[in-house]
Amino acid sequence: MSAPQKTVRRSLLVTSAALLSVSLTAPAALAAPAPKTSPSATPPARMSAVGGARLAVPGTQVNLAGGVPVLPKDLTARSWIVADAESGQVLAAHNAHWRLPPASTLKMLFADTVLPKFPRDEKHKVAVTDLAGMGAGSSLVGIKENETYTVHDLWLGVFLRSGNDAVHVLSAMNGGVPQTVKDMNAHAAELQAMDTHVVSPDGYDADGQVSSAYDLTLFARSGLQKKDFREYCSTVRAPFPGETKKDKKGKSTRGSFEIQNTNRLLSGDYDVSVYQGIAGVKNGNTTNAGATFTGVAERDGRVLLVTVMNPEKKEHNEVYREAAKLFDWGFKAAGKVQPVGALVPPRSADAASAQPGANPSPGQAGGAGGSSSRPVAGASVKSGSGGMGIALGISAGVLVLLAAGAFLVNRRWPLPDLMRRRSRS
Repeated sequence: MSAPQKTVRRSLLVTSAALLSVSLTAPAALAAPAPKTSPSATPPARMSAVGGARLAVPGTQVNLAGGVPVLPKDLTARSWIVADAESGQVLAAHNAHWRLPPASTLKMLFADTVLPKFPRDEKHKVAVTDLAGMGAGSSLVGIKENETYTVHDLWLGVFLRSGNDAVHVLSAMNGGVPQTVKDMNAHAAELQAMDTHVVSPDGYDADGQVSSAYDLTLFARSGLQKKDFREYCSTVRAPFPGETKKDKKGKSTRGSFEIQNTNRLLSGDYDVSVYQGIAGVKNGNTTNAGATFTGVAERDGRVLLVTVMNPEKKEHNEVYREAAKLFDWGFKAAGKVQPVGALVPPRSADAASAQPGANPSPGQAGGAGGSSSRPVAGASVKSGSGGMGIALGISAGVLVLLAAGAFLVNRRWPLPDLMRRRSRS
């Protein structure tokens, strides 16, 4: 089979799953109310079928056959998903549409929604009101009132330290928290993330705030088509502006301090190694959500997305261990296992493909602005990442193929060798 034939065949698989999801259950998903209390310990008997009918069935969904590796047996997460980032094929899933508290993985949707709105060099002086309303015990990067930060600084605070203070400042710039929540819910609907209901933009536990492993993977896939998103989520460490101080002579100085990414598959820890080929995306942990994580990694030209939500096993860094096992399985199974569903395209991609002769713009898939039509392999944070903050090299453009609108990235997402060679932290 020629390469073009393989591409068309893969596109047909994705397309059929996307069509099935829309025809079966999209209206039901839209009508589903957000839960007002913490979810039960067991998944619903029937969930959304967005992306495919099998994703609506509770339990593990995988097509095991000859040559397909067996899934890891010691997975304890309430929900997880393994997907091919480029084709959108869901290789395997477990309760993929179970609506659960997302914790700070919801910041992926926040970034995908708000990041394109402000240039990275724009400056903002923090007002007292900007930091109001943060939940007790929130993760903070250390933003101080009456200090000035660039948008670039603030996004580093969001991605590396999961700073709720940085989220609230950016929300204030966006018209306030209520407006930002409204924007995020609208963008989730555009991405067909029907399991998601946003109450707080930072992912802090809030009554009725839910998402799913499927939706979080949609957010990551959309966000990764933005150059700045790729840069921030793959940065391991960077300097962050400190507080302005005056010496005895009245001279003002402002230093900086180093912040490090809390994604342990990216930065490593004493009991977790840096995962080969990892390049983001976002982790989280709250009382209601437990530990949550969405990651993207590349190996041998294949790019996978893995989301893990709330492992029952509460050992240190367990969410990263289970994510690493799913990545390992996915790279072995890719190209051998038949998909159980697909990551659906945004509504705008569907609409564009439905028009005869439609030729969608490159930025269509992830929102306008903040995108680049050129690959950015090797992009890094110049202000102190030390060569460690390597971004995914993908094109922001997308192809809408066939009338059903399969959602594909223009080219594969290679990672520079530096990501693979860098020493473990």
